[in-house]
Amino acid sequence: MSEFPSPEERHPPLPPMPEPSPEHVEELRRDRLLAALTLMGGVGLFLALPFALKAGSEFFLPLTAAIVIAIALVPALEWLERRGLPAALSAFICVIVFLAVANAALASIVVPAWQWVRLLPERIEQIQSNVKPLIDFYSNAERFVNRTIENFAAVPAREAPTAVSAQPPTGLLDLVGTSAPSALIEMFFAILVIYFFLSGWTRLRRAAITSRTSFGGALATARVIQDVVDDTSAYLGTITIINVALGLIVAGALYLIGMPTPLMWGGIVTLLNYIPYFGPVIAAALLALGGLMTYDQLWWALLPSLIMVGAHLVEANAITPFVVGHRLTISPILILVSLSFWGWVWGTTGALLAVPLLIIFQTILNAAGKPDIAGFLFEHGTLVSRPAPRHPAFRKKDDEAS
Repeated sequence: MSEFPSPEERHPPLPPMPEPSPEHVEELRRDRLLAALTLMGGVGLFLALPFALKAGSEFFLPLTAAIVIAIALVPALEWLERRGLPAALSAFICVIVFLAVANAALASIVVPAWQWVRLLPERIEQIQSNVKPLIDFYSNAERFVNRTIENFAAVPAREAPTAVSAQPPTGLLDLVGTSAPSALIEMFFAILVIYFFLSGWTRLRRAAITSRTSFGGALATARVIQDVVDDTSAYLGTITIINVALGLIVAGALYLIGMPTPLMWGGIVTLLNYIPYFGPVIAAALLALGGLMTYDQLWWALLPSLIMVGAHLVEANAITPFVVGHRLTISPILILVSLSFWGWVWGTTGALLAVPLLIIFQTILNAAGKPDIAGFLFEHGTLVSRPAPRHPAFRKKDDEAS
């Protein structure tokens, strides 16, 4: 008799696996059906949502912009409430301060820009004279540039004042008042959303947390809300300070070289710098056009654009990464996708909202957990079926180990 156990003795066959109960089979079928229906509904919603947002931009755009602005104003609201001010009064102060700043910024940009637009037809010959050396140097592009300049020059100078003869808007209300009536309604709607969002912020946050049936769900909800507010307000506040500083530096440099209306150009640089990658390029192109309209020599005319490009390179590669840090670092691919998507849906305003919306969505997804978003939202693993019962032999080993 061999003293070594046979393979059958070393690895005895497992007892047969019990058949699952009809209740368990029915439950798995129901979970798979629910998961399939949820997946199909999610795909359909994902495909239809962009077109719905674009078609309903009169409603969704001011609503989204108001929510983003309100989230950015939450720290100021909480600061006022900690000083003993009522929520309604604190919200009213935040809205008034925001409107005052927006009105001052718009007036400092729109009024001088209106004069530049009126001067453009009169400066076509000067632009042609400045651009001529470039045309001669790049002979292959001469036909294209000449055709472009001819299109500009084809507009009679006497027709230009009739197109822009009206007085430029002097503020936010004046601009909206001279626009379509729907613009006034949308602005009023956005202001109301901001005010009521801020005035009921503390109550809404408390209700969202206390409505959870478990302590873990309440803690996760509180963390998500705080992360969204902190990340959004920190990004917008930091980027606003950086952009304003960049605009003031560019305006100061333009003032030193004698560029007219330097504050207007600084405001344009500040505003367009909110749009990553594309905004600085547009600002540099506008400054190049302004330089061609102002100076007689080509290289001197390109100096304003070169100043802006140099200041932006320092800001984008040294100042912003150092100030913002790694906490709010976003993938450039995600930024480009967000810019193209929201720019396609809502135009320039969508491009301005692209990065704040990306931060909000990314913060929610990171806190919710990508594998089981439905479980976070409903506090149950709706899309995750229950595990099948383990084999009795393995359950016995688990019981012995425990």
